[in-house]
Amino acid sequence: MELIDYSTSVWAVVPPILALLLAIVTRRVILSLSIGILVGSLMLADFNLVNAFSYLKNNVISLAYNDEGLNTNNINIVLFLFLLGVLTALLTVSGSNRAFAEWAQKRIKDRRGAKLLAASLVFVTFIDDYFHSLAVGAIASPVTDKFKVSRAKLAYILDSTAAPMCVLMPVSSWGAYIITLIAGLLATYSITEYSPIGAFMTMSAMNFYAIFSILMVFFVSYYSFDIGSMVRHERTALERHIEIEEEQTGVQGHVRNLILPIAVLILATVGMMMYTGNEALAQDGKPFDILGAFENTTVGVSLVVGGVSAVLISTICIVLDRQVSINEYGKAWIVGIKSMLGAVLILLFAWTINNVVGDMKTGVYLSSLVSDSLPIAVLPALLFVLTAVMAFSTGTSWGTFGIMLPIAAAIAANSAPELMLPCLSAVMAGAVCGDHCSPISDTTILSSTGAKCNHIDHVTTQFPYAMLIAISSIVGYLVLGFTQSGILGFVATGGVLVVLGVIFKRN
Repeated sequence: MELIDYSTSVWAVVPPILALLLAIVTRRVILSLSIGILVGSLMLADFNLVNAFSYLKNNVISLAYNDEGLNTNNINIVLFLFLLGVLTALLTVSGSNRAFAEWAQKRIKDRRGAKLLAASLVFVTFIDDYFHSLAVGAIASPVTDKFKVSRAKLAYILDSTAAPMCVLMPVSSWGAYIITLIAGLLATYSITEYSPIGAFMTMSAMNFYAIFSILMVFFVSYYSFDIGSMVRHERTALERHIEIEEEQTGVQGHVRNLILPIAVLILATVGMMMYTGNEALAQDGKPFDILGAFENTTVGVSLVVGGVSAVLISTICIVLDRQVSINEYGKAWIVGIKSMLGAVLILLFAWTINNVVGDMKTGVYLSSLVSDSLPIAVLPALLFVLTAVMAFSTGTSWGTFGIMLPIAAAIAANSAPELMLPCLSAVMAGAVCGDHCSPISDTTILSSTGAKCNHIDHVTTQFPYAMLIAISSIVGYLVLGFTQSGILGFVATGGVLVVLGVIFKRN
């Protein structure tokens, strides 16, 4: 079936924008995504019902099976979600979550400490955004629940430290992917004054949105800087006792039974990432190096191996303690799997609409709005805005990187070579910003899941913080474009953010 080409039409943005608006207005994510998917399918099939149904059927099947065989990446991510659900349930039924919360409560004296703990864990789990959101959610939620930190605040902390940290770190799944793209661009335009990793580090220093997102998390955690609907969620959490599932079990757990599985989860995942990356390097006849391994790793397989290892260790700990019956153990598996069904369903619908958006060529249309006849100095700021809109509409940072980095490089090479790295950095920042705000972003969905927070509550409470940083970043990229100074751009971003923060807090 030949699909209608919307690459040059504003109609390309209709399905994603419709789904996003409906999700925010109705707060019913599945319904909203379904309508966006159906409208997009009909548009692509020129409103032929039979062809639209055929397209939609093939789209759904491709989530698990495509022309290349099994879609192992999607399957592995879903398996990892279920494994995390099971692991969390096992930690609950064994009393380990409660033991850790009690242990932490003796050392963490207040809500500030609980929030800072959740934020600080990113320095351990920055290897992948999926991994970070789910693993840190499992570790931190018992503590934040103890101190009555709202689930919306925890989801914000998870999301605002996931992609922003991953995009800044060369030794992460994100960093390796971006460095690969940069290497190709540097070769295309014969740029030799930077190595790919050198260019990446320079761009990271100018990634104002990611840097200030992380700084904002720690500021919010320390000073309880609550704005927008976050104020209501925090007040509700303080006034109403949050029921903690693990408190209903009589099992006296041990902190080590939580620390060991989580440590194994991290070590096994990282180790498998190194292994699969090295296997790919060996097939190409290349020697092993850490960055190369991360660049060629198979993230989905690594996450599943880490999840299976953690569940196995948790099971061994339960058997050795002899406090949980076989019946309770079996029920924990069922509870864990059920707890992830909602997240998996949303994720499947998000992947489906992402495929529809790709076939609508929404990204191609949005990228065509960039013109190389624009004033040179405003290029970084405009690229930031356009990339953010694209990532928001498509729900993917990685896809946006793939489209916008080559476009930004081409524009800069032809009109302002001196702004090559600032322009590429603005694209990196914009992609994270749009992905950060989008209800259909994988990372946004998994942050809600990790914090056990209503998805739309997370989206609406995080949005004001993201907009503060986005507006400040636009000013920073304008200053960077006019002065070509990353330091002045950084200072301008920070200054504007402080002013906007004061205004928002007063209002």
